[in-house]
Amino acid sequence: MGEERGELFRIVTPLGFMVKSTAGYWRIICTIKHPVMADKLEEVKLTLAEPDEIRQSSSDSQILLFYKIIGTNRRLCTVVKRLNGEGFLVTAYPTENIKEGIHIWKK
Repeated sequence: MGEERGELFRIVTPLGFMVKSTAGYWRIICTIKHPVMADKLEEVKLTLAEPDEIRQSSSDSQILLFYKIIGTNRRLCTVVKRLNGEGFLVTAYPTENIKEGIHIWKK
């Protein structure tokens, strides 16, 4: 059980804040939310550390969407909630489209 709560990663974003996730939460993303992400942990970490673009959600100012091109017309979207200066992973999924939102950073 301790392993489930243990920190899986801690990544510094280009915006200067840290994003983290636990092994247990990553397992939820990979088994329940988006099973297609099961072998994409390294891509998620790279998207957080070196995104192509970051947008702020138009519906929740604490939600940031990190995008990175991962193939022809395919992007990885990694969603982060930022509270009190620190972020935590909400979800991640492949997408063809960038969601509406406030553009806050671009490579």
